[in-house]
Amino acid sequence: MVATATHPYAETREASIRDYWMLLKPGVMSLVVFTAWVGLYAAPISCSFSQGVLIVLAIALGSGGGAAINMWYDADIDRIMNRTQKRPIPSGVISEQDVLALGLILSALSVMLLGLSANWAAAGLLAFAIWFYAVFYTMLLKRSTPQNIVIGGAAGAFPPLIGWLSVHPVIQLEPILYVLIIFMWTPPHFWALALYRHDDYKNASIPMLPAVKGERSTLNHILFYTIVLVFVTLLPYLLGYRSEFYGVGAMVLGGIFFVKAWNLWRTPNKRSSMRLFGFSILYLFALFGMIVCDVHLIQYFL
Repeated sequence: MVATATHPYAETREASIRDYWMLLKPGVMSLVVFTAWVGLYAAPISCSFSQGVLIVLAIALGSGGGAAINMWYDADIDRIMNRTQKRPIPSGVISEQDVLALGLILSALSVMLLGLSANWAAAGLLAFAIWFYAVFYTMLLKRSTPQNIVIGGAAGAFPPLIGWLSVHPVIQLEPILYVLIIFMWTPPHFWALALYRHDDYKNASIPMLPAVKGERSTLNHILFYTIVLVFVTLLPYLLGYRSEFYGVGAMVLGGIFFVKAWNLWRTPNKRSSMRLFGFSILYLFALFGMIVCDVHLIQYFL
């Protein structure tokens, strides 16, 4: 579609594959897919390579579908925020109707694919996760409460459980611990970015914690959730699901995370905020990577 928007960032060109790809929030999708795959890999029942590919593809499509619906609904504030003004809708490259249609199609396709390739328990949880993010968080929480990211963070925490249920449709404590890790990781991760983009959220009238409660309250929240996060990451080891390899690695990574959060709390500035935000992404990949390594080591030595 050729852009017709009058927004200062509007462009007069045809939409490219990259534009549609950006609608799916590939950065978020990579975390979703990886943590879902870890849940699948850690489950006590394995699956074939082809089935695993279909499961991961379905979860990726669900993540992308929810992201597209999020961009469709948030088009008004994306036009205001500097961070999002060059997204496909604000720049006028793709229409809001096309983005909504893409989001709904991908969401429906993802649930059907997971149900047919795995089971309907996992598909039902995937459908709930998409709804939770696209509707409950995006349309209700995000614009109404400074605790939006705390409650809404549950949507991004479900992938390990979805992956687990895809091959072992029995809810157990171990995958719930992985969900809890991501749930506790989300607030300090996102609030670090919110501190850096404080003016953006304020201008768009989004009640993110820094804009409503101020910097010091946000810093206190970040430090509190970081402490809880570090403890929660040790639970898989303390409860006997993971070995000393994971336990030591979780302590080291958690220590680094805490130091960065402490430095931000003690000397708040935008550089420290982005350092914590950047490390938090690496942290989650590394932590779940250690789960995979730990599972492999246990299988090898047993």
